[in-house]
Amino acid sequence: MADAEVTKSLSGLLNGIAQKMFFNNDEITEELLKSELFPELPQEEFTALHDKMKGLLKSISTADMDHAQLEAFLTAQSKKQGGGGVSAEQAAALSRFWKSQRVRVRERLLAQSRWEPSLRGLSWRVDLQAASRQRDTEHGGPVALMELELSRTGQDSEFVCVEFNEAKVNDVLKKLSDIQESIDRIVHRT
Repeated sequence: MADAEVTKSLSGLLNGIAQKMFFNNDEITEELLKSELFPELPQEEFTALHDKMKGLLKSISTADMDHAQLEAFLTAQSKKQGGGGVSAEQAAALSRFWKSQRVRVRERLLAQSRWEPSLRGLSWRVDLQAASRQRDTEHGGPVALMELELSRTGQDSEFVCVEFNEAKVNDVLKKLSDIQESIDRIVHRT
């Protein structure tokens, strides 16, 4: 294969792997990529190339590498001995691919990692009437009413109303404080 053909084929392979891995395009198969991009390459060699490129793309995307990190990573990969390293053409193709697709891949990975439904909004108020309506003699006094706006991607929001007496508000605040302390410990460790 001429250099231009190799570059084009590697670019196509990376785009195909990304379509399958990140965008769940089931029409892209390993067999399709081989027959369209590398028809003369023996199956074992293509499988090794495919798996290597897939692994490298996964490493690059998981780390969300910037340009400097990518160059250092590819330099280290190209210096590996044996069949585990990358060629100059492969490194160049990976670099071009990541430069053009990093934002799309990152957005897709973030979208896939979000829990559904997600919290879109929160409003609250303190209500004296709600407590007197319930005739709650044990926990008399004001109650906090919270309205949570929950949403799934591409769907209308749902609203959930939650009522807390003073003791429950204090419980929630304590748990939120525990969460904040855990986050602070993790952030200050790294």
